[in-house]
Amino acid sequence: MLKKMGEAVARVARKVNETVENGSDTLELHLEGNFLHRLPSEVSALQHLKAIDLSRNQFQDFPEQLTTLPALETINLEENEIVDVPVEKLAAMPALRCIDLRFNPLNAEVRVIAPPLIKFDMLMSPEGAGAPPP
Repeated sequence: MLKKMGEAVARVARKVNETVENGSDTLELHLEGNFLHRLPSEVSALQHLKAIDLSRNQFQDFPEQLTTLPALETINLEENEIVDVPVEKLAAMPALRCIDLRFNPLNAEVRVIAPPLIKFDMLMSPEGAGAPPP
């Protein structure tokens, strides 16, 4: 398991570094299914990033550096372990259109507070929903 995680982290670091080095015109970053629990700090340099797929990882905390990316329109965090979300910071993101938080154990507060504050689509599983089918 540890070896798999090390390989995944190395793969992600390479992908993010390639994205940063290849210029700022990259619009999407696909990091799904990599056993990630946090993002490398280099992600903050992706100021033109429009979409990021972080689904099927192991995030327990919402990766807040995403809230600093002004062009970000779509965040996919489906199937992680996220409980709390910085709703106010997300609401202030100018380009955000959709965030997918399905199959995360979101707390009740997020479910109640988020809808009136946000102007984008927030996809959530029904409260108490189990994991998705294999």
